Amino acid sequence: MGNISKHFNRVEFACQCGCGFDTVDAETLKYLENIREHFNKPLRITSAARCHDHNKSVGGADKSMHKAGRACDIQIDLTAPSDIADYAESLGLSVGRYKTFTHIDTRTGLAARW
Repeated sequence: MGNISKHFNRVEFACQCGCGFDTVDAETLKYLENIREHFNKPLRITSAARCHDHNKSVGGADKSMHKAGRACDIQIDLTAPSDIADYAESLGLSVGRYKTFTHIDTRTGLAARW
C-alpha cells in the first residue's frame, strides 16, 4: 500500500539527484493508478520529478513536464513498452515511446506523441 495513493509512495517520485524535489501532479497520479490497475502488475517509475539542474544533466527538454511533476517514465515487468504506450494513448495522455520504457505526461492542450 502506498502513502499518496493505493499503489504509490512519494519517494518513487523523487528527483534522482537527491535534492528532495518530489512533486507529483494529482492527475498524473490518477493515470498511473489507472495504468497499474489495467495491467494488474506493479508499475515501476524510472524517472518522475526532476529539478531544473537534474533535468538539464539528463538532456531533458527545457519545458519538460518532469519539472512540473506531470511526467513519469515507467516500466511494467513482462509487459512491452509499446503495450503500455498503446494503453496510455487510449487514455489521451502524451506518450513517448522508447525501447525500454514508456514516458507519459499530463500536459495541458493537445497530447504529444514521440
